[in-house]
Amino acid sequence: MTTKQRHLIPDAIHTNGATPNPWWANAVVYQIYPRSFQDSNNDGFGDLKGIASRLGYLADLGIDAIWLSPVYRSPQDDNGYDISDYRDIDPMFGTLDDMDALLAEAHSYGIKIVMDLVVNHTSDEHAWFQSSRNPDSDHADWYWWRPARTGCVPGTPGAEPNQWGGSFGGSAWQYDDRRGEYYLHTFSKKQPDLNWENPEVRKAVYEMMNWWLDRGVDGFRMDVITLISKQIDANGRLPGEEHGLIADEPAGEEGYSSPWPFSMDGPRLDEFLQEMRREVFEGRQGYLTVGEGQGISPKRNEHITNPANGELDMLFLFDHVGVDQNGAKWNMENLQLPKLKRAMIEQQQAVATSGWASLYFNNHDQPRALSRWGDTSTPELRVKSAKALALLLHMHKGTPYIYQGEEIGMTNAGFTKLEQYRDLESINAYHQRVDSAHVQSGESMMRSLAAVSRDNSRTPMQWDGTTYAGFMSADAESSPWLQVNANKNEINAAAQMHDPASVFDFYRRLIELRHTDDVVAAGDFRAVDVSDPHVFAFLRSVGERRILVVGNVSSSVAPIGDETHDLLKGFTAASQVLIANEDIESIAQHVQANELAPWSAFVCEI
Repeated sequence: MTTKQRHLIPDAIHTNGATPNPWWANAVVYQIYPRSFQDSNNDGFGDLKGIASRLGYLADLGIDAIWLSPVYRSPQDDNGYDISDYRDIDPMFGTLDDMDALLAEAHSYGIKIVMDLVVNHTSDEHAWFQSSRNPDSDHADWYWWRPARTGCVPGTPGAEPNQWGGSFGGSAWQYDDRRGEYYLHTFSKKQPDLNWENPEVRKAVYEMMNWWLDRGVDGFRMDVITLISKQIDANGRLPGEEHGLIADEPAGEEGYSSPWPFSMDGPRLDEFLQEMRREVFEGRQGYLTVGEGQGISPKRNEHITNPANGELDMLFLFDHVGVDQNGAKWNMENLQLPKLKRAMIEQQQAVATSGWASLYFNNHDQPRALSRWGDTSTPELRVKSAKALALLLHMHKGTPYIYQGEEIGMTNAGFTKLEQYRDLESINAYHQRVDSAHVQSGESMMRSLAAVSRDNSRTPMQWDGTTYAGFMSADAESSPWLQVNANKNEINAAAQMHDPASVFDFYRRLIELRHTDDVVAAGDFRAVDVSDPHVFAFLRSVGERRILVVGNVSSSVAPIGDETHDLLKGFTAASQVLIANEDIESIAQHVQANELAPWSAFVCEI
């Protein structure tokens, strides 16, 4: 493991409740989606050697750690989140030697590598699952196997153990002819859920995690980790099963009930996470654990991330990235800024005295926030809104996560045809909602995909303006696995790295400010003018020092709220800490007029 030589927050300044303060308290993490980052051999897929070739770029950006989406051996049904061998690298990405080389090279730059860990489920091609298909094997109870309902023909509609639906469409149960029973898959039918009630499953997972830490990785981002504990009755039956004691939820518009009320933040989650901490991380230093926190409230986040409870360092919460969705993911609404503010404020308040927050707008499962909440109608507004959104996120207390391409202002894919998509969730959702359940028209669903499909964030990284955006050679015989965004000529890293007015340079300054300013990294948080529909403002403070963060999240001139206006009295050029757009004189003039220019965003001392 590596320790970057830079400023650490003094222990006299409180962070998450631990002593000494952890290294990640003023760090910034960069997520890499390997198949879309850099292709070194022109086969159309990014790989580990490609990532290694771009470490200098990441070091120049200033990030402290890489979150590496899965590179394990996999059939790639869900782009690597279906793992068939935890202790090998998929040939698409390279070899174990390539992984060792990447670790060594990253560490030489002072960059840590955090691997994605997917242990709620495996691939159906994993040896554990193949063995479990034999009811007499040692792995027979490693997954959630159940017989067909009494009186029903196995494998036919209605014979499933309960009426749960899978996240990628259809039933959450798949019939297996060999075993003669159904297995549970919360996601794809090729992603059977592991049975964490079985201690042998947990032991095998912990052994694998220790193997990777011993190899040199610096921690894990834990995919859907808050789903590992399912609610069962005294007889081990899931809700809705025959003769079970727990009733299921009613079916929804697609004809299935949701497993989420019974599998998110389940009854043994704390126990399992505490056991993991003891068996894997106890006695180790310098690692990071962050979990994907479906169903976790800000209050529960405080408990899970409080170091006194021995569970995880931080969690990704979902409430703030769902504020513009009405029920189903595919039912989008225009953003109402106070909803976003209240969600983020609640997250901040919950960890005011203990625990920690993960700060993100973007990742491989979310559309590009710039297209979602910014303004891409003109190049000028695109750049301004990219910077403003970045400033507002990074000035919160917690650890910021940057998703590849976010730092140059990449946008949604702009796809218009279903055949352009590769994402399993998107394709299945279209067929489920349009062709099977008839709850959405084809035209409406295509608009939904264009807005929120996961493929929006998965288009190849835009390094330059060449044919394939520098992701692979312009004269390569293959083409990228997913179509390059058409705006690669206008938005790319090469055009921004040496431009002081670029989105890239602004992200570099945001990262440096978190490294060097203890108020930004660990200061107390207080919201200001929460109901303001256009301006997002809040205070950060340590002792007597206070900074005010202000941003107009709109493309119109916006009035300044009363409390924000009072705090800005006496604002001068000497007050500035960081400005996203305009110059200090222009901001001062607008403040004097009690207004903010479109996408004006700045941080000032008060």
